[in-house]
Amino acid sequence: MTDSFAVSPFGGRGLARAQFALNEQILNARKAAGGPGGGVAGQGDSRRSKVVEDKWKLIRAVTEAKAALGLSDRTVAVLEALMSFYPERRLDLARPLIVFPSNAELSLRSRGMAPATLRRHLACLVETRMVLRRDSANGKRFACRNDKGEVEAAFGFDLAPLVMRAGEILRLAEEARQEAAAIRMLRAEITIHLRDMSAILKAAQEEGRAEAGGLAAEFEALSGRLGRNTPRAELSRRRDALLSLRARLEAEFLAESPGQAVETNLNTPETSSNAPEISRKSPKMSANDAQNERHIEGSESEYPLTNKPVDFEMRDRSDSASSPEVDSCQPARPNPSVEPVDLTLVLSACPQIRDYAPNGIAGWRDLAAAADLVRSMLGISGSAWERARRVLGQAGAAAAVAAILERIDQIQSPGGYLRGLTARAEIGDFSLKPMLSALAVRGLRERLCPGQAA
Repeated sequence: MTDSFAVSPFGGRGLARAQFALNEQILNARKAAGGPGGGVAGQGDSRRSKVVEDKWKLIRAVTEAKAALGLSDRTVAVLEALMSFYPERRLDLARPLIVFPSNAELSLRSRGMAPATLRRHLACLVETRMVLRRDSANGKRFACRNDKGEVEAAFGFDLAPLVMRAGEILRLAEEARQEAAAIRMLRAEITIHLRDMSAILKAAQEEGRAEAGGLAAEFEALSGRLGRNTPRAELSRRRDALLSLRARLEAEFLAESPGQAVETNLNTPETSSNAPEISRKSPKMSANDAQNERHIEGSESEYPLTNKPVDFEMRDRSDSASSPEVDSCQPARPNPSVEPVDLTLVLSACPQIRDYAPNGIAGWRDLAAAADLVRSMLGISGSAWERARRVLGQAGAAAAVAAILERIDQIQSPGGYLRGLTARAEIGDFSLKPMLSALAVRGLRERLCPGQAA
């Protein structure tokens, strides 16, 4: 009954041609499906195309394709609230699909949305042809029932346009999933290229290769931070540039000057004349003959993979005292006691650092490796990083870089910021725990009250 005439909106709003055309399409589709006012129900694919078996799967598809459909997350929340007022999971175009909730109840199911905001998102759903208004004479939403309790006429929002667009929505959702997967692969590939090239440049610097070191400036230019919503085209350009640079870097690094290979083989610690004699009791080796070299298996790890606080500063001092190769040319500096930090606190305060650890962060070694990668991406120089490791310790320097990554939108110069923290730590004017605790509280506040965090 209402499908015939309840088309024009209540109040001063005019009737759009698109809305009238959509109403005609709904009428024709219902007639083909055997609904009210039209002939025999269709069969085969034509009949199945007018039925949605699970309305919540369709809402999930709308959520995945919201960008292509021109919807915001709050508009999708309002659509989900409207869908909750339809009692059945199955949506059949041959049956009435009009829901008629009150503004108060609809606001409650929309997580307490304000009335003005609710009206704006309802208008967006109508404009994007997700629902159709069926306004009554006085603009109220209600249903007229007969003596048997069956609905004879209903005024509210018709969900038929959503069912008619179900095929299109599912296709857009699949495309959105494929786009998201491609973006994840691109970001992972970029991270791996940056990590590998950073290791190559470090090895080249240690070997004194000026040819490979000359490409460090280009590497730093391509190591800028990627935004959360960086488009796929920009990611592809960054990946292609990194591929080109990596090919040149590997060619320079693998190129050997005349006699370099022989000199390298003669000066290795194992064959040097000053090397100690190898004991006949060799360590246990794996017996995989497919590899060119034997792998030494050891059960003891240098750093325990636990979440207990580890004082890397004490380890650094003991290693420096026992090593004969300590740099004696370094200027004297204060030796403050660096308070150990807890790995759990670092990860809870700085969750973004997990994105740069492909295998997860199970201990301090994983955190240090991720921080080394992040600092090169942020443009922090090797000298600033090494100085921070000497002053703060390996754990403290890694935690400081993780904190800088968490607040990168507020820090203009990450390298200068790290040098400032290191200088304050040298005079005993800086502690990591208050900074990490503040970041943890800030993150908790953002999760509980989005947009109100300090």
